[in-house]
Amino acid sequence: MIIMVNEGDAMITETNAVNFRQNLGEMLNQVQYRHDSVMINKDGKPVAVLIDARLFERIRRMQGRFDALCQRIEAGFSQVPESTGIAEIEAAVAQERRESSISAEDH
Repeated sequence: MIIMVNEGDAMITETNAVNFRQNLGEMLNQVQYRHDSVMINKDGKPVAVLIDARLFERIRRMQGRFDALCQRIEAGFSQVPESTGIAEIEAAVAQERRESSISAEDH
């Protein structure tokens, strides 16, 4: 079975492993020339995604940046006890929810 989902400008095709294997050439063309993605399911669960090489490189660069940012945040808060950090996060979330609730009521 093939399911096509439109995600903005690109299409995501969902297929099972058997169909993917049978239509590999066509799906490679779909990814290479149309820059679409193919999600491969096995036993009804997603197990892999075929994406074009340019998108893969962007993801790799972003992962590196994300990891570096996480390290900087971790270093910056290394002296803060975990319980204090969690309490501050929960307070900020609660405040944001209150503000969003008030904003939604005004509209």
